Amino acid sequence: MSINRPERKRGFLTVELVVAMAILLVAVFPLSYDFLRERQLSRACYYRAVAMEIVDGEMEVLQGGEWQAFGEGSQPYSVRAESAANLPAGRFVLTRAGKRLRLEWLPAKRGRGGRVSREVTLP
Repeated sequence: MSINRPERKRGFLTVELVVAMAILLVAVFPLSYDFLRERQLSRACYYRAVAMEIVDGEMEVLQGGEWQAFGEGSQPYSVRAESAANLPAGRFVLTRAGKRLRLEWLPAKRGRGGRVSREVTLP
């Protein structure tokens, strides 16, 4: 049984199409994964930058004398910055131990910018 010419051409075309799709998938899947990972990293960097700005600003206020309103030990700290609404779930914690004052932001989940803290020695 012999195969005529048009059927043979269709077979080669199908093979070429399958090979082209395989090459496309091998190239596109890693790129899409990289874009997704870069988006997550960019968002984590943004969260970290916002948390740093808030912690630095609040620490300046605390150093200005507001630290006296807080007792020794760790306690939740509420911030006044409106940009805190841009942060994911997490909490601010103020720790006063003698002459040392530490303010930190602790995200509720990993991959959300990480822990940000500032520590100062009081006068």
